[in-house]
Parts: sequence; structure tokens; C-alpha cells
Amino acid sequence: MTRHIAFDGPHNFRDLGGYPAADGRAVRWGRLYRSASLGVLASPADLERFRGLDIGTVIDLRYPWEIARKGRVPALDGVAYHNLSIEHRPYDQAEIDPELDPWRYLADRFAEVAEDGVTEIRAVLELVADADHPVVFHCASGKDRTGLIAALVLSLLGVGEDDVAADFALTELVTARLVADWHAANPGRTLRWPGFGRAPEEVIRLTLADLRSAHGSVHAYATGKVGIDEALIGRLRARLLSA
Repeated sequence: MTRHIAFDGPHNFRDLGGYPAADGRAVRWGRLYRSASLGVLASPADLERFRGLDIGTVIDLRYPWEIARKGRVPALDGVAYHNLSIEHRPYDQAEIDPELDPWRYLADRFAEVAEDGVTEIRAVLELVADADHPVVFHCASGKDRTGLIAALVLSLLGVGEDDVAADFALTELVTARLVADWHAANPGRTLRWPGFGRAPEEVIRLTLADLRSAHGSVHAYATGKVGIDEALIGRLRARLLSA
């Protein structure tokens, strides 16, 4: 199976299948995808590739103003679109102070999302658990907001932290492209933060440690703060894990 799926427009499009999970099972291939913005899904070849994945639900984690500026996935027959902005406190990564500890800074922003965005996070988990067809979720770069949702879902499926962290860090393969995209979209601006576009394992490991410190476990965070129940976790596992 192929983890990275190549498109002409969208990048960082990945299948979350294959990771070992609870009870000796594994995450099923072709059921759940993560991506950078699908607002650039436009070419006939890209649309054909996308349709070939049989995706029935697109979850856009961006702010509405990002969608207004950058566009959304094209309206496609049989594909439901949901905008669930899980981040409530915007910040400009290009302007992060280079003197800060960058990975602790990002983990602190992830913690804000985990606290502020519980309503939207719960809705995302419900959509993934109850979908009849494959689902893709995305933000702008497919890195931070997308990375947090991927880490939560994989953790609830019983995937170990090492694999969760490794999945998060796969975005490092497109860091150069993310930086190039930023420069193309921001002519005349200076990129202050040298860590822009990076996604080292340490960020998500710190985030998971923060959730354990605050709530006891990712499971307890999900059933407590987020407000999902064991039945929903059971549906996630039934849908996304091998028999």
C-alpha cells in the first residue's frame, strides 16, 4: 500500500493505514487520509485521482477566513464538505521569535487547540466514526491542526506513541515545499522563523505528554474534556481497524 499519494496540486496527502494498533490489529488502508489544503485540487488528473479514492467526506480544519482567501475543495457529487475550525487563537508562524524554544512553543499552541476546540474536535471524531466512505481531513499545510487530529485518532485506535510521532514527522519530507509556497505567497516579506514548515517528532511527543499531564491519558481527554463516549471509540475502532 502507498502512504504518500501524489497530486499535482495538494501536497502532504497521506493514508493513515498500516500502523499496528489495539488488540493486535492494524489501521486499515484506504479509510482515513490527511492532507494539506485541498483548495488547489483542480486539475482533471487530480480530480480523477481524488475520485479514485472513493472519499465521501472532506473535513476542512481551517478558519473560514483562510477558506475565503485560499479556496476549498471543489464541490463534487457524493462528497460531503464540513468546515470545523479547531483552532481559535490564530498566530503567524512566519513571525515566531527565533529566540524561543520552537518545539515547546508549537506544543503550547497545540495545547490551546486541544482546550479551545473541543466542540469541533468532537464533531470531527463523530464524522470519522460514522462515515460510510473514506474520509480526508486537512488544514493549510497538513501539519499542525491536521497533525493533532491524526495523533488523537491514532491514539484512540491504540496506535503506539512511536508510530504516532513518526507519522507526524513525515511532514518533514515536504518542509522545503511548504517554505517555497510561503515565499511564493508572500513576496517582499521576510521569513523570521527558521523552523517554518518543520514537524519534528518532539512537537507531538510534547503535546501527548501535556495531555497525559492535564487529563491522565489521551483516552481520558477524549472521554472527559472532548465529551465523546466509549461507544464512539468503539465505532472508530470497528470502522478503522482490521478484523
